[in-house]
Amino acid sequence: MGLESEVARLRQSDPEALGRLLDRYQHRLYRYLCRLVRNPQTAEDLFQQTWVRVIERIRQYDPSRSFEAWLFSVARNLAIDHLRRRQPEALDEPMPSGATRGERLAADAPSSLDLLLARERDERLAEALAGLSAIYSEVLTLRFEEEMKLEEIAQVLEAPLSTVKTRLRRAIEALRRTLEARPGASIPRES
Repeated sequence: MGLESEVARLRQSDPEALGRLLDRYQHRLYRYLCRLVRNPQTAEDLFQQTWVRVIERIRQYDPSRSFEAWLFSVARNLAIDHLRRRQPEALDEPMPSGATRGERLAADAPSSLDLLLARERDERLAEALAGLSAIYSEVLTLRFEEEMKLEEIAQVLEAPLSTVKTRLRRAIEALRRTLEARPGASIPRES
């Protein structure tokens, strides 16, 4: 069943449609919220609040808009409200680096040196991303992790498309400057 029909069924209060939509978006939406609030438990709470809000406001959803963009907008607004309540400082202030990801070795895994280099590259990138302001890290997350189109990002952020393009360009430039400023910090390009 297509997304539009699932949304239409949800608008008719079909609980099965909600389950299918949850399955479709659970990983991406949770990952997005984790990036915004940088706390897995808080992201989990906000994830649940997002779906409650979706159920409450599904009749207000405009089917001519992208459901995905609307869903991420709901989540973003809840996250921003949470951050405003929890942190008195501005939302675009840099935040400390999050935890690094562990790597699992498989039987046919790359060499230990390759794993070490990849881990160091990932840590440098994560540290550089954490040093970006929230408006830049958010647009990078939506574009490259969530693979959203620029138009969808504009809907999520409730910002003009030109603003999204500018933020994305500035975020990439800031990330590049940060990585190039440290010796040995450049990320090798894969060919």
